[in-house]
Amino acid sequence: MKRFVVTAALAISLVGGSSAWSADAENCKDHPLFSRMANYEIYGCATTEFDEVGFPRPELKEWSNPEDYATIEGKIHAISYKLKEGATPASALQIIRNFQNAVKKDSGTILGDYGPDLFPSLPQTASKYLGESPGGTSFDRYTTMTLNKGGSEFWIYVCASEGYQDYMLLLVEKQEMKQEISVNELEKQLNKEGFITYYINFDTGKATIKPESQGSIDQIAALLKGIPTLKVSIEGHTDNVGTPESNLKLSEERAKAVVAAVAAKGIAADRMSAVGRGQDAPVADNRKEEGRALNRRVEVVKE
Repeated sequence: MKRFVVTAALAISLVGGSSAWSADAENCKDHPLFSRMANYEIYGCATTEFDEVGFPRPELKEWSNPEDYATIEGKIHAISYKLKEGATPASALQIIRNFQNAVKKDSGTILGDYGPDLFPSLPQTASKYLGESPGGTSFDRYTTMTLNKGGSEFWIYVCASEGYQDYMLLLVEKQEMKQEISVNELEKQLNKEGFITYYINFDTGKATIKPESQGSIDQIAALLKGIPTLKVSIEGHTDNVGTPESNLKLSEERAKAVVAAVAAKGIAADRMSAVGRGQDAPVADNRKEEGRALNRRVEVVKE
């Protein structure tokens, strides 16, 4: 997982909490909102300045139905804990109850309490941060909570594993995204060049957009929101690794994935067409990796 250092200045007590541990992963600390369970150390940590995470609604009906999940946007903090070697473990239920009691004591709200009989699937937006437990197994219990503290609204996941005595903490500090790209500048570039190039990262050989490319999706959506009459062609390009036929198919699938991701931001799908260009329009030398990286791109073309 990516490393981060938390700098916020919030604090509540967690029953059974403890202070710093010398065995913690490098540059990882407890989030100031929570201490930790006794006899546990930090296995890994991650932060993202802005992303979205799905939380099951209290009236959850179908585990796989996206409409039964509330999407919360903001700053993400994820911390994973594992039992210290030779220490006495806490049960998954004990871990979950400790966090719930701490949140309730500070006037927070318990949204959901899941497992082992009711354990809805974690939404993909949460799974990319929580994944499996540090011990390599799925979690046995989890809870979702909200807490207002220090002028911020926090949405919280706590997931605990019974078999490996691990647990993970995910907090979304709800906030608006800081807009870094001017729609006017994007419009000028589009009018001047006729297209804008984005280096959107996908899983190798697939059309699955990686989380770190969410900013590019947001930019494309912002451009289309800012210019309501604009229609564009989303065009996928690949390097020359593989066959021309497979690359053409892959580029089209990736273009469609971008269209779907932008449409999910509230942009009408009929304002975008998806086109696969395959390996036929390189902008750099495919004999070198630097060149191939430049050729693997998505272009937003003004229609």
